[in-house]
Amino acid sequence: MARRWRHSSSTSASSARPDRRANPALNGGACPRKITVNIRAIDLTEALLLLSRADQRSFTREPVDLSLIAEEATEALLPLAEQRGVTIETVGDIAPTIGSHALLLQLITNLVHNAIVHNLPEQGTVRVTTSVRPKSAMLTVENTGEKLSPQLVSTLTEPFQRGTERLRNDHAGVGLGLAIAESITQAHDGTLTITPRTGGGLHVTVQLPATPTRTGRLNHHGSG
Repeated sequence: MARRWRHSSSTSASSARPDRRANPALNGGACPRKITVNIRAIDLTEALLLLSRADQRSFTREPVDLSLIAEEATEALLPLAEQRGVTIETVGDIAPTIGSHALLLQLITNLVHNAIVHNLPEQGTVRVTTSVRPKSAMLTVENTGEKLSPQLVSTLTEPFQRGTERLRNDHAGVGLGLAIAESITQAHDGTLTITPRTGGGLHVTVQLPATPTRTGRLNHHGSG
């Protein structure tokens, strides 16, 4: 049986980081533009450090389940999805692999965040799926959105590539999200594939080496 739960954009969750853009008092009363520049600089520094860590493979590996990490990532991004009117649905089988929980959480967070931000202006959807094959643990992230050419999609994992001009806003990040996702995937001896969906949006697949499991599949049912 598959683990199935659906996250609606009406669901809320707490954010781990205070919103300094919305609360200037947290920044000593600095002007909004300066605040945004400072936050972007911090985000860029953190992203580059994370990219370097993944490239150097300087992390501890342990048994993890991609379905549980996917659930954790989507829960954290529910406030952003709610703000943008995007519905997230996560459907998954247990998907055991070996790796860094922190880095794989960052990988999935980047993919889901990208899927939320690069979506339709209204009534967008994101679908996150985990599965297992004889030798692979699989994660897919699909989203509605603008139609993209294969040529553009092939550049999306290049550093500082964000796609269309329409998406360049405060939530678009520093242009390293998909580059970091690819680097983390490769550091875990996996592959990341991005293809455009016929109706618009992207289909992203992460394939990692699987580890054996005694029960095969996890059977949990959530709300929805």
